[in-house]
This record gives sequence, structure tokens and C-alpha cells, in this order.
Amino acid sequence: MHDVAREAGVSQMTVSRVMRSAGYISKDVRKEVVTAARKIGYVHNRLAGGNASYDNPIVGVVVPTMQNRVFTEVLSGINDALDESGLRPVFGVSEYSPETEEDLVFDLLSWRPRGLILPGLEHTDSLRKIIAQTGVRVAEIMDTDGDPISACFGFSQIRAGQEMARHLIERGHRTFGYVGSQGGLDLRATKRFEAFAKVIREAGAQIVATETSEDASSMEVGRTITNRILQRDGRPDAIYFANDDMAAGGLMHCLAEGISTPDEIALAGFNGLAFLSALPRLVTTTVTPRYDIGLAAARWLMEPEDHPGVNRVEIPARLRIGQTT
Repeated sequence: MHDVAREAGVSQMTVSRVMRSAGYISKDVRKEVVTAARKIGYVHNRLAGGNASYDNPIVGVVVPTMQNRVFTEVLSGINDALDESGLRPVFGVSEYSPETEEDLVFDLLSWRPRGLILPGLEHTDSLRKIIAQTGVRVAEIMDTDGDPISACFGFSQIRAGQEMARHLIERGHRTFGYVGSQGGLDLRATKRFEAFAKVIREAGAQIVATETSEDASSMEVGRTITNRILQRDGRPDAIYFANDDMAAGGLMHCLAEGISTPDEIALAGFNGLAFLSALPRLVTTTVTPRYDIGLAAARWLMEPEDHPGVNRVEIPARLRIGQTT
């Protein structure tokens, strides 16, 4: 705290009060102290006043959203694995904001968790520095296209995008639309679409419409944007959606307007959400092993630190061809 105080130009008592959230501290001073702490890689230890030998039974988990079932299933896998050893997850939601993710990790580390589970492989430099300073083990989930901090568990987003593009090209489609959400903040969806678009262009086909909503992924968003795309001149003959709920919204629009799928427009989603089986037509999608990913990541954190390690565990996604392509 002395080093943080010197860096921030405040007293050590002020640093202590900021770290303990004790008493009134102005926003400007709090920001200076937090910035200084992250610059030098200092994380307050909330357990320092207690038993130094205390073995904290928590695992910190950050998920990007709780607005669809994707990450509730991941959390189910994490919880079931941790329950086997008496560990408990403590989680926060970043809403795809790198800055919020950094804040959550900074706070979680102050409780000295057994480990962290984070979404994806892209994080801020400050977050990486804090993790390196504390030495905590990190399981990164839902992506394997990159270099993990400690270890990653999931599937290749790039391969998923490529496989869907090849399937649609093989079905004879030549012009394509894309529908995204979250204002483009979902970096895994972006990575997937870039791989999809590269295969499309290499095949001599075209991406003729891309729309990304600022809102969270939903059927309403998918239906609204599908309507907008299909009203254009030179509309595509296939639409790739970043998530199944938007693809389902696209299907509902087509059914309501008497637009035949896949004869007039092909639709493809991502994730393989369970509710798709209740729709009038089965949407083509990529089925992701969400529960298994959470289970594997949590079990790895439960292993002793001197256990022979892995740094990349592939749990493959699979293309499921439905009635919309």
C-alpha cells in the first residue's frame, strides 16, 4: 500500500480506505488509487486480517452475459464440478465489457480465490498483469484460438465459422447476410464471423448485408433485422446469425410472411440451444458443448498445482444440419 500511495500521490491511509471501501472517498481520488494499484500489480488481500493459513474454498467466475441460456449451462457444469470437492463459485457478469471484466477480476482476486474462470482469450493488459502478479491459475473457456494465460477449454471459434460457411456454399448459396448483437462487443462472435466471411470470399461468393444490434441477442432482434435485410434490393439468399435466438426470430419472420426456408432464404444459427427443437422447422446451427466446457474447466482448477498440466483442452463443437439450409 505504501507503493500505491506514492504512485497515486495520496496517503497510505487513503489507499487503505479505498481498498476497504471504508468511509467517503471522492471518485477522482478512488480512480487515482485504483489506477495506481493496477499499474504496479497490487491486489488488496481481504483475508489478511484473518488466519494466514486459511484455505479459501471459492473459485471466481466471470461470464459475459446472463441474458440467454448459453452461460447458465456453463455455470451448471462449473457448479457440478466444484460441488465434488466442496469448492464454491462466486461469479460476476461483465456484459461483454473488458473494463467491467477487469473490475470484477480485481475484486475477486482480493478474496484470494483458488482459481479464476474467464470467458475467451482476449483480456486487457492490466488484467493480465494483475493475474501474473498474484500467480492465480486461470481457466479460459469457450475458445481455443489463441494463447491461454494458464489453460483454455472449449472449441475453435474459427473452425466453427469455417464449417458453417462451407456447408452453405455446398448447398449452393452465393450471397450472404450476417446478424450480430451486443454492439459487436462479443469478440468470439466477431472471430467466428471473420472466419466465415473469409471462406465465403475465397469461394467467390459475397457478403451483401451485415447488421449488428446494440441490444442483447434475442428473438425480437433477429426478427426485426431479418425483416430489414429481406426488404433490401439485392437481398442475400442465406443469413448467418451470431446466436440461435436471433436465428429463431428470423425463422418466425419468414413463417409469418410466407417466405420459404431454405428455398427463398436459408437461415443458420449458433450454439444449439435446446428450444430449437420446439420450433416449426429445425434451424441449422453449431452445437456447442457448454456444460462440458464448464465441467472440464472447473475440474482442472481442482487439480493440485503440481499436477501434470495441460494448457489447451479441445471439446469440439459440431455442425447440425436442420431444415433451414
